[in-house]
Amino acid sequence: MPTQWTTFPVEFKGGLISNQSPLQQGINSIGSTTILQNMEPDRQGGYTKIKGYQKFSSTEIPGTGNIQGLKVVSNGRAVVARKIDQAAIDATAALSSGDLNKTGYYFGTGTAWTHMATSPLTGGGKVRKATFNFDGDDKTIFVDGTNYPVVYNSSGNTMSFMSSSTQHISTDLEGAELITVFDNSVVYSKNNNIYVSGQFTEANITGGGAVNIVANVGNTVTGLAVFREKLIIFTEDKIQSLVRTDASPFFKIEPVTDKIGCISSDSIQEFGGDIMYLAPDGLRLLSATDRIGDFALDVTSDRIFKDADDFLRSTPNYCSIIIREKAQYRIFAYVGSQSTDTSEGLIATKFIPQGGSGVEWSTTKGIKAFVADSIYSGTSEAIMFANEDGYLYEMEQTNGFDGSNIETIMETPYMPITDPEVRKTAYKLTLYTDPTGQMDLKFRLLFDFDSGGDTSIIQPEEIDIGSTTGGSGVFIFGQPNSIYGGTGVLYGSKLKRVYNENLIGSFHTVAMRITSDSTNPPFTLDSAILQYRQNDRQ
Repeated sequence: MPTQWTTFPVEFKGGLISNQSPLQQGINSIGSTTILQNMEPDRQGGYTKIKGYQKFSSTEIPGTGNIQGLKVVSNGRAVVARKIDQAAIDATAALSSGDLNKTGYYFGTGTAWTHMATSPLTGGGKVRKATFNFDGDDKTIFVDGTNYPVVYNSSGNTMSFMSSSTQHISTDLEGAELITVFDNSVVYSKNNNIYVSGQFTEANITGGGAVNIVANVGNTVTGLAVFREKLIIFTEDKIQSLVRTDASPFFKIEPVTDKIGCISSDSIQEFGGDIMYLAPDGLRLLSATDRIGDFALDVTSDRIFKDADDFLRSTPNYCSIIIREKAQYRIFAYVGSQSTDTSEGLIATKFIPQGGSGVEWSTTKGIKAFVADSIYSGTSEAIMFANEDGYLYEMEQTNGFDGSNIETIMETPYMPITDPEVRKTAYKLTLYTDPTGQMDLKFRLLFDFDSGGDTSIIQPEEIDIGSTTGGSGVFIFGQPNSIYGGTGVLYGSKLKRVYNENLIGSFHTVAMRITSDSTNPPFTLDSAILQYRQNDRQ
């Protein structure tokens, strides 16, 4: 009687999941993963290796400690902030000994850094920013929790601090902590208070006067965001909204929820038409509902409950960015004593326009970020970050982490395929991929929850997939690190996309683990087909 082989297809989709029991996930979420490191759910299908990063400039930003602030002005232009040390004073004619430990602002285009401004006071903290154009000039205003705001004009490439002598300014703006732009006004927060400028100006109110103290919101403001013509005001345990009215006092505060708030202002981003923010119980999405004026507050990180919980416990310091071309939100945990290799982050990719149900997750390892920023200008996106090593990095560039390998891991849950009590025998694997250049993978089948203590279970050997010659060395015009006529490059060859491998071993449940550790170009893991035979029940 001929051996009856059966085909079991696995379409890689669903992203990282860690809120289900192992067998439950293997039954209900086939194609999802229990580990998805340095890979991203691809909106065109499958899981794709993320791109790496490189130094924006080989010149270190003058100063000491963390890069406190970052504004990506455009592709190839950035403004950064860092504490001034003696070396910076010695190297910069505009600085003197009295500037020690103040915050210096620098402008760069990828070569040397040009000093722009120095804070009046020492003790400035992490720098937050808002960008606007009220008069035809693109401006960014920075606050650091100690000094008066400082305004950068990108049109003229100038920078200057406000002061007590600034026309119509409120002295309460000294030490402003958070900032945003709402209804053609600049909004500042300091402790419990919200301040709103006059329209089309950073400070004065039309007709004169000082900046409005709009409201004391009851607790320290932890975040500001604009959503659906409302200013959303976060504290740790509340969310409120501010709306402009036609009559004095021209603003009113409305409650959104008194149950849960935001714990990190640097986690707040507009993400696919919603507002993503970090709450005490995970990452939440503030989104609109069918009811006018109503909001939904989904805990979108519930799917990765265990990973999100570990992430929340790791540090109180975070930063986040949006990658618009990928409909992607990334948040990074910053631990100063941690090495770059072990620094972690989360990636959320949106597959539907609004709400948390269409978000798929993965993790990063090897990106250490204290501040981050991105901007979409023209037809391309510039994404940058920095930490304490003094360099500014461009993300989504090259195929490595500043020249080092990117370690990727994709591991599926343990899948019973049919009856989890019936043993099966594996015979063949067909792996469908979409490489963009050389690809070297390690593939393993893991049997029966990788029961290392059970000597009756023999785990299969690791299989090498990919090559360094022929199709894997194809020259692709426009791709980084692809050299026409280079070693291992065969002009006109095609990239191999489908790999067939013989398998051995028997199992009740099976998981797939695919890894890589290289500076090879991104590749996509699309799907796999496992051919097996089901044995008789014993």
